[in-house]
Amino acid sequence: MIEWEAALATFHQEADDLLAQMEDALLSLEDSPGDAELINVIFRAFHTIKGSAGLFDYQQVVDFTHVIETELDKVRDGTRLLDDSMGDALLAAKDHIANLLSHLSESPQQAIPDELLSEGATIHATITQNKQYHLSPTDGHISLTDEHKDKTTRLDKDDHDNYWVVHLSCHPDIFKRGLDPLSTIRALSALGEVVEVLTLSDKVPPLKMLMVESCFLDFEIALKAATTKTDIEDIFSFYLEDSELLIIPPNSEHGLYLDLLDELEGSEAKRLGEILVGIGAITAKELDKALNLQDEQSSPTPLGEILIEQQMAQPQVVETALQKQAQVKSSAQKASTAIRVNSQKLGQLIDLVGELVISQASLRVQIEKHRIPDMEDTLSGVDALVENIRDHAMQLRMVPIAETFNRFKRLVRDSSKSLDKDIELHIEGGDTEIDKEIVEKITDPLTHLIRNSIDHGIELPAQRSHSGKDPRGIIGLKAEHESGRIIIEVSDDGAGLDPERIRQKALNMGLIKEDIEYSHSQILNLIFEPGLTTKQQATNLSGRGVGMDVVKRNIEALRGTIDVDSTLGKGTVFTMNLPLTVAIIEGFMVGVGNDRYVIPLASIDECIEFPGDWRISEDKHYINLRSSVLPYVRLRDLFDIPDSLPVRESLVVLRSGRKRIGLLVDELYGELQTVIKPLGAIFEAIPSLSGATILGDGSVALILNVQAIINRLSEPGSKAQRLGDDNA
Repeated sequence: MIEWEAALATFHQEADDLLAQMEDALLSLEDSPGDAELINVIFRAFHTIKGSAGLFDYQQVVDFTHVIETELDKVRDGTRLLDDSMGDALLAAKDHIANLLSHLSESPQQAIPDELLSEGATIHATITQNKQYHLSPTDGHISLTDEHKDKTTRLDKDDHDNYWVVHLSCHPDIFKRGLDPLSTIRALSALGEVVEVLTLSDKVPPLKMLMVESCFLDFEIALKAATTKTDIEDIFSFYLEDSELLIIPPNSEHGLYLDLLDELEGSEAKRLGEILVGIGAITAKELDKALNLQDEQSSPTPLGEILIEQQMAQPQVVETALQKQAQVKSSAQKASTAIRVNSQKLGQLIDLVGELVISQASLRVQIEKHRIPDMEDTLSGVDALVENIRDHAMQLRMVPIAETFNRFKRLVRDSSKSLDKDIELHIEGGDTEIDKEIVEKITDPLTHLIRNSIDHGIELPAQRSHSGKDPRGIIGLKAEHESGRIIIEVSDDGAGLDPERIRQKALNMGLIKEDIEYSHSQILNLIFEPGLTTKQQATNLSGRGVGMDVVKRNIEALRGTIDVDSTLGKGTVFTMNLPLTVAIIEGFMVGVGNDRYVIPLASIDECIEFPGDWRISEDKHYINLRSSVLPYVRLRDLFDIPDSLPVRESLVVLRSGRKRIGLLVDELYGELQTVIKPLGAIFEAIPSLSGATILGDGSVALILNVQAIINRLSEPGSKAQRLGDDNA
């Protein structure tokens, strides 16, 4: 029972992955219409889900996907076009499968709801009724490639999907060898029905040159039979030495070849020729002929191109076989280096590594306390091993952010259509890696930001054209690493934010005061206040004053920050600054009085002794740091710690984005590996703290939230109100 439940859970996980791949491929098809590999990805996803669902008796999923798979097979063999309406229906089908699987997982004993069944029937009707079939230029005539029109067949049949075409170009001496083409053609009846035979006389010479003992005729035969290329070739085996034989499978056979390629096991996908012979797309003799032609060339042409040029195999079949070969190689490489790990087990491993780091620090304290010099070398080795284990364990939880970014392609596509806007999503830095826990928690904030860009930011095409812009708007998603953190930007080239409207709205709500002058950045950041929106009319996407405050709160809960920059009429950029991980970080410990605090090492620019002659004004709290004005604050003042005996203070220069401040502390203890622990109820409401850590001696040190401290000093009325950029 446990094994069955584990297998079922694995199926649902793999189905989710396949549905995500399917959606990504469908959206990519809009930019690359007709891409055979993307169509195959979509087909394989439906095909795999159908097959796996059948194993678990999910008959509703099997029945639904079967119809979709049938229509996609027609797209693959070229008898149907995948147009926009079919693309929309396939996206709806993807969503419907997800809904079916969700219901079957959560309520396996309950019948499928009527509305869900009705939804599936509507999708089936849409896909099967809105058909666009592809007709060849010959309006139903069977023809080979344009590059070989001399071999074009002349058969004209309406049911060419179901019969073979055999083209026999006879050598003049076949009569002398005792061969009778008509008898051989009649022998084809043993395989099936000979529908039609055309005798081609193009090579017959003028009467004066005609030799009656020679054969100048070619033949084309339409054969309706459930057979293989090899069986047909065997009938004409005596002609293969000097005559030319071309066997063209029916269109339905091409679909079979593609299906066989899909089902091909990795161990069978070796060389291209072996693959094609194995599925029956070419015969062994055709492969030998193609290889001989390749050997005769001074600069050998790839085998696949030769097979296509000689019309031994269809281009789509060869291309799919090559893709299968590459896919198997890639899968084999991945299979040898990657396994699926339960995220809960991975979290437990990270927790254990954190405890190991704490125990290591405790061990060092005890060795130093009891002065055991012989243990120093051993401890140094343990330190290196623990650090190595920590780095590798943390790397296990790092995932590319591309998967999260790609989810928004569908959101942008569907939302822009509903608003009659033309919007394109540009993604950069998708291979940037970030902690899986952070990835899961930034999805909602990113969704809010992108919806706002679609609704508030990007204008209607007519408005953009009137403003001299491209009618198509651009929303950008960008990720990059910077100083041990990850920077995520959400940008648009839309209307931008109007600072005056934001200021007026904030005044009306009592968020700011009339008699205080605020910077451009401070005004723009008011959009993160609860209830503030400049949208005059709410829509189903945004505009009700909820969301942006939640975005900021969620980002800050991850020890991150968010800033906004905008130019009216040109666009808006939201910049999120996030830690790479929420588990273990490199920290720097400082002290004030008897208390110790940890600052994330990535936020520290430098540490300097603080001489008295650097102070400009005790009231303004600015110092002159190498001819640059730097605002500062005492950590003692920040937490209202009582004064102690005079000490020689040190200045820690902190950075967040473009902003810098100085933090005055009593002691600098140095770097340490910091295992982040959540704060208790007493401390979690203090914005300047983001967590705690256990030190080697068992005491607790609080972790500072650098961005929150900077924001606090930036508030109007604070001692460092005009906190500026690096050169302010």
